[in-house]
Amino acid sequence: MKLLPSTVWTRFLKRRLPTSLWGRSLLIIVLPVLVMQVFVTWTFFDAHWQTVNARLSEGLAGDIAWAVETYAEDPTPEGLETLAGRAERTLSLSVAWQEATSLPENLRRGPIGVVDRALEAALASRLDRPFWFDTTRYPNYIDIRVQVGDGVMRIIAPRERAVATQAHIFVVWLLAATVLLMSVAILFIRNQVRAIERLAAAAEAFGRGETRKRFKPHGAREVRAAARAFMDMRDRIQRHIDQRTALLASVSHDLRTPLTRLRLELALAPPFKRASAMQGDLDQMEHMIDEYLAFAQGEAGEASDTLSVADLLDQAAEDARRIGATVEVDVPEALTVNVRPLAFRRALTNLVGNAAAHGDTVRLSARRLPSGATELAVEDDGPGIPEDMHEEAFRPFSRLDASRNQNRKGVGLGLAIARDVARGHGGDITLDRSTLGGLMARIRLPG
Repeated sequence: MKLLPSTVWTRFLKRRLPTSLWGRSLLIIVLPVLVMQVFVTWTFFDAHWQTVNARLSEGLAGDIAWAVETYAEDPTPEGLETLAGRAERTLSLSVAWQEATSLPENLRRGPIGVVDRALEAALASRLDRPFWFDTTRYPNYIDIRVQVGDGVMRIIAPRERAVATQAHIFVVWLLAATVLLMSVAILFIRNQVRAIERLAAAAEAFGRGETRKRFKPHGAREVRAAARAFMDMRDRIQRHIDQRTALLASVSHDLRTPLTRLRLELALAPPFKRASAMQGDLDQMEHMIDEYLAFAQGEAGEASDTLSVADLLDQAAEDARRIGATVEVDVPEALTVNVRPLAFRRALTNLVGNAAAHGDTVRLSARRLPSGATELAVEDDGPGIPEDMHEEAFRPFSRLDASRNQNRKGVGLGLAIARDVARGHGGDITLDRSTLGGLMARIRLPG
């Protein structure tokens, strides 16, 4: 489908415009000021400066025409001397006669040409003789020459006789006022954006499970209202999490008491045929209770620390080797991550244990991505999970028995807990096909 020109232009602007609130707010202030400055400057030069220059040039052209005509009436040395003295005293013009010469052939014009056009038009309207002028040779003077008979009358006039030389002061004042206004606007915008950034940082920290004190809202009334609403919401969510954790802890404690009694009675009972099966059921019940509590609690209040990725993977590899898996580890020694130790080790243990339970060979690797993020990969040579069921595998209590009989000793919380921990660190976990033929779990953590 061919895009309309307006759609193409809109997309072009969206790609070029700033994406941050700071940049867009600054653009809202800067763009109108620049447009106003350009418009005012253009209006000044078009309606005022050029008009003044034209009037000055006409006055200078009239004085030159008077000098030429006066000399033409009395072309004697005495008449020239009288004319030059009068022009010097009353008109600030320096008049000289060049005998048997002609006008220069090359034209010398300024880079802008506004003064040249105004002076040329004024001289053409006042003189009926050939003329030549140069506004560039002398910074403060204009060289004008008029053909009179077989000679040339050369007149040196002050530049201010043809140009409003103080026009730049207006532009300087305009720029100074613009810089002052923009500086004040930038300070106010920066203050408002900083308040929003503080709110965003608090929201991101809460999403990662970090515990921070309530901060004092700043900025505009709407921003302060949003900050207070966020803190109230954060407190309500935290109370809900605490209540859920306390409830699960209480249930866990209450269930552990009869489990302990059953273990004791089973240990004291005479040997019988179903004793081993009953012991296995008790172990599975205890493991399920531990997983429920870990999923509800999540070690959210734990402090972060910088750990060696090699040490983390080596420890997880040792745990997997104890259950009979062959584990390969490939990780740079200097690679580190800033994580909550207990929570991240639990997530890594869940992934490695899951891989070891469904495959004979497990490969652990890590690398630093070009973006600065860290990627850890856990691969196995097991049956894997169909691609269309990857997201289903992360749902709590999902077991996927048909494909992998995932988490056979638990209740389907291994991947859910691992992803919750990764997202709590600002990262994520994704599943893919392993080069070993089984499943690959990628943990990405921000740099």
